[in-house]
Amino acid sequence: MSFKSKKEDDILMNEDIRFKEVRCNSDSGESYGIISSQEALALADEAGLDLVCIAPNAKPPVVKIMNYGKFKYQQEKKKKEARKNQKVIVTKEIKLSVKIAANDINYKVKHAREFLEAGNHVKFRVFLRGREMSNPAAGVEVLNNVWPMVEDIGQKEHEPKFEGRYVNMLVVPKKKEKN
Repeated sequence: MSFKSKKEDDILMNEDIRFKEVRCNSDSGESYGIISSQEALALADEAGLDLVCIAPNAKPPVVKIMNYGKFKYQQEKKKKEARKNQKVIVTKEIKLSVKIAANDINYKVKHAREFLEAGNHVKFRVFLRGREMSNPAAGVEVLNNVWPMVEDIGQKEHEPKFEGRYVNMLVVPKKKEKN
């Protein structure tokens, strides 16, 4: 086992375990009780396995006699499986303005519908410039005009709200019913 990976894991193994007494268990589930760390290391050497500290903060610390390489491999395998099963949520952003024309809204909504159909979240943002900041209701009105165009395939995560120089509305795809 390389010295570098042991430091990354922060796991005490073999000669690094310097506790006076430890509670020792085997990989097969057998318990050796509370013994000195030298006895536990001797048992591990006898079995041709590693002595790994699995609970250093316990009183007394708990060690396990196991094949550490195999254990590490199985943990990596579980992590990969968990990563494979998780779903990454992508949020696409559609920027609008208070003075946007109707055909521009239709064009941007067409893209938003494509994003929603692909399963992505869509964040509509109305940027307020200069004097438009004094009337954020105009931005909310633009988003309220956009909402009926996407409500058949999406649902609002929250109502349009004022955040800094933007009025934001998040739309997520509707859940598909399983037949």
